[in-house]
Amino acid sequence: MADIGVDEGADMKAETFLPDDYRPAEDEPFMNERQTEYFRRKLLNWRSELLEDSRDTIETLQDSTRNIPDVNDRASEETDRALELRTRDRQRKLVNKIDAALRRIDEGEYGYCEVTGEPISLKRLDARPIATMSLEAQERHERREKVHRDD
Repeated sequence: MADIGVDEGADMKAETFLPDDYRPAEDEPFMNERQTEYFRRKLLNWRSELLEDSRDTIETLQDSTRNIPDVNDRASEETDRALELRTRDRQRKLVNKIDAALRRIDEGEYGYCEVTGEPISLKRLDARPIATMSLEAQERHERREKVHRDD
């Protein structure tokens, strides 16, 4: 029984030390180990919060399944439920984007624009860690979408 856990973490890299007050800075090499670890933790925490919210919603929806005799109260409850389910669906899609960002981190592609290949600004990544395009590429993309929508 002494050798239990010997291989645990054998495939894992050594954990990068990150002070609690660390913030990525422009004067560091882009997507160095500390920046990568900062964004990995940010994404994992966000994902964890979303999944916890989802579990809470499921419990609430299960608990609130009851027969409400008043038609107006029932309609109100069903409207609330539909809104909650739409919110959860958006969050599910967000979790998928977070997972994709975590994969990009593992593959060494995180932080680079998928259109231009240029680095995405640290400010943008900090505000929207699932960003896949630089601000300029995103704006061009949205302008093209708007033009096609207006046709």
